[in-house]
Amino acid sequence: MTALLSLRGVQTRIGRYHILHGVDFDVADGGLTMLLGRNGAGKTTTLRTIMGLWRAEAGEIRFAGRDITRMATPDIARLGIAYVPESMAIFADLTVQENLVLAARAGPPDPKRLEWIFGRFEALKRFWTLPAGLLSGGQKQMLAVARAIIEPRRLLLIDEPTKGLAPAIIANMIDAFRELKDGQATLLVVEQNFAFARQLGDAVAVMDDGKVAHQGGMAAFAADAGLQQHLLGMGMDTHQ
Repeated sequence: MTALLSLRGVQTRIGRYHILHGVDFDVADGGLTMLLGRNGAGKTTTLRTIMGLWRAEAGEIRFAGRDITRMATPDIARLGIAYVPESMAIFADLTVQENLVLAARAGPPDPKRLEWIFGRFEALKRFWTLPAGLLSGGQKQMLAVARAIIEPRRLLLIDEPTKGLAPAIIANMIDAFRELKDGQATLLVVEQNFAFARQLGDAVAVMDDGKVAHQGGMAAFAADAGLQQHLLGMGMDTHQ
């Protein structure tokens, strides 16, 4: 498949800390790539570097054939890239409605897309006029994902979307991500829930110590317990 996003030799420092040591991997157009790795491997730094929130000091990031390595974050977003951070970064004092309206840059949210989002995350409809800061942790995560998909995006960068979610909501998240893929969106997802990763991922890139130590198909990786143990310190069946 054609790569929509490519990283080559990407290095990132944060203050005196050298976090990324030459990251290389591709994200196939129209697929879902899982970015896995132990805590501290550099996964979140990779997403933030792609989005321009942290600047790569070396290497190249290309999106749809265009060099975005040194572009400003707003310009990267205008190309059709959305980022959902692990912190969620919702506007706590604004209502659920106001959070979603602000995220719809092209104008009022499309009613059909809103109904699709409500079908996956019913709590957002129920608490539509409630300040977002009063939502539970799982509901805030739903809102953070909903803001990223309120308009069609070409690439979604999502950091630990299932964190704090109940199993029933995780099932809804799986359905939503599958439908986004079917709608031609491309996703790069950092995830610690290996069951979720195994069900959804088309491809996997595994980070270790600021580099990508393995890249390939998810099915092959999920079937190789020895490789999982070597790269992650545990098998995918031991952490659900």
